[in-house]
Amino acid sequence: MPDHHKRHAHHHRHGINAVRVALITCSDSRTEADDESAKVLRAGLEAEGHEVVSTVIVPDEPAAISAALTAAALDAEAIITSGGTGLTARDWTYEAVASRFTKTLDGFGELFRMLSWEQVGAAAYLSRATAGLMGETVVFVLPGAPGAAGLALEKLILPELRHVCWLAVRDRDRT
Repeated sequence: MPDHHKRHAHHHRHGINAVRVALITCSDSRTEADDESAKVLRAGLEAEGHEVVSTVIVPDEPAAISAALTAAALDAEAIITSGGTGLTARDWTYEAVASRFTKTLDGFGELFRMLSWEQVGAAAYLSRATAGLMGETVVFVLPGAPGAAGLALEKLILPELRHVCWLAVRDRDRT
C-alpha cells in the first residue's frame, strides 16, 4: 500500500496519519515571545496528534514570504500562515501566497468569513483569509489575531486536515 494511503487509512489521534505542519508568521513586529497565534496553532495541532515541524517569523514582504513557503514545503505536508491578510499597505501575505497556488480552495475563505461574521459582523469581509494547494502542499492563510487563528483551526482546518493532505498527494503514484 503506498504511504499516502496508509497515512489516511486510520483515524488515530497519533501515529501513522499525523500531518507534518509548518507555521509561518508574517509580521514586521511579532517576536517569538509575543506570537500568540503561533502558540494557539501549535497547541491545537499537537493536541490532535499532528507534528509542528517548523515555526518561523518573516517580515510581511512578498519575497520573504515566498522564500519561507519554499523552505517550509520541503518538510511539511501543510503550511499555516498567520498575519498580513488585511487591507493596509503592509498586508502582503495574500498576494505572496495566492500567487504560488496551483489550486485554490475558495470554500475555506468563504466559510472562515461566515464564521467570523457571527463574531464580528460586517468587518468579517475585510479578511482575505484563503487556502489552496502549492503543488502537493496544502496552505492555509489566516489572519494574525489569535482568536481568528483558533477559530479557523478548530472549525475548518483540524476537521479536514488529514483528508485534504491525503487528497493533495492522492494521484502521485498514477502519473
